[in-house]
Amino acid sequence: MTESPETPAELVHLDVADGVATITLDSPANRNALSRQLVTELFEALHTADKDSSVKAVVLQATGTVFCSGADLSEAATVPMEEGTRGIVRLQRTIVALTKPVVAKVQGPVRAGGLGLVAAADIAIAADTVSFALTEVRLGLAPAAISLSILPRIDSRAASRYFLTGDKFDAAEAARIGILTAAVPAASLDDEVAAITSSLLEGSPQGLRETKRLMVRGLVEHIDAGGEEMAAMSARLFGSDEAREAMTAFLTRKK
Repeated sequence: MTESPETPAELVHLDVADGVATITLDSPANRNALSRQLVTELFEALHTADKDSSVKAVVLQATGTVFCSGADLSEAATVPMEEGTRGIVRLQRTIVALTKPVVAKVQGPVRAGGLGLVAAADIAIAADTVSFALTEVRLGLAPAAISLSILPRIDSRAASRYFLTGDKFDAAEAARIGILTAAVPAASLDDEVAAITSSLLEGSPQGLRETKRLMVRGLVEHIDAGGEEMAAMSARLFGSDEAREAMTAFLTRKK
């Protein structure tokens, strides 16, 4: 069936098989950026997976060469971001508080807001070829909203270095500082994630649900306590003249 011009192509796919819900970000044209459409569809997929009694585990993955490039700067440079930054906070909380364990399968680079998705996951496995960067500081921004899930996970010295410099770091470093569970050879990524989901499927639904609740209780409370403040800070910075000029210059260089 041919889609009408008014119907945008689906950017997030949900597939359920053998107890595992696989959620795939499929917006390679903008490097799986967190556009309003993608975030909305990701919420829907997560909620659907959470309500499905046949699902014991969720795998979050992406198509293309990039896992997630962060905020959609083409949107952020032109529209107010209050709703968008609150959405990023709610998205992290949804992943953290989901009653099923979430495994992030990271095949390509992760930038800025994309690290919030990885940090919110219960288990995060990346190919050892993947690079990471918190680039907000270079655009007049701060990783405020995503700090809610990242800072409780990582070493404080590493946070200072990578938040303030915007420097890239590799998957081995991401695992060392706590963003990843493990970095594995790219050729082994599928097998490693399959092995983890196989182990998760050995758990009972109640055991998985209650054990996850135990593990994330503090993180959920942390997000709830600081979510509105961090969303407001992010929105304020996105709306500043300095950030808008930097984002416009960045988008111009990409063309």
